[in-house]
Amino acid sequence: MDSSKQTPLTIGFVEYVALPDWGINRLRAKVDTGARTSALHVSSMEEISGNRLKFTIVLDRKRHHRRVECEAPIARTTTIRSSNGMVEKRYVVHTTLQIGSVRKTIDVSLTSRGRMIYRMLLGRRALEEDFLIDAGKRFVASEQRLKRVKKKKKKKPRHTSEEE
Repeated sequence: MDSSKQTPLTIGFVEYVALPDWGINRLRAKVDTGARTSALHVSSMEEISGNRLKFTIVLDRKRHHRRVECEAPIARTTTIRSSNGMVEKRYVVHTTLQIGSVRKTIDVSLTSRGRMIYRMLLGRRALEEDFLIDAGKRFVASEQRLKRVKKKKKKKPRHTSEEE
């Protein structure tokens, strides 16, 4: 490993990720090393002028009102064969992914994952070089971040009845 290269961040098979380009600070994503490209659930998409795509990301499987309207240039279209053998043509866009302290630009294919538990899958290309996966754990990087945030917050002293 190159000494100038940072040590890969250990993550679990499920993590909270941020997609800051689209104002998304927390989205549950499942790591899928069997997938080459990452996939993101969108409820609608429309090709608009300037080779751009307008789409709606639904952030929560049960609370459909939690959604974000986005727009991005179309990077390419691709054909994806799912694990059940179905072939689907998909749009691919670039976005910034952040997990813990790692921030990088990734390709994301847009699709309907309405029946799936996780709104996003992180494929091999998004994970390579920057992450190590602990397949037996969830929210490894997310828990480390939450612990740091909690340490920074100062607790207010509690008053007891003896002090009053």
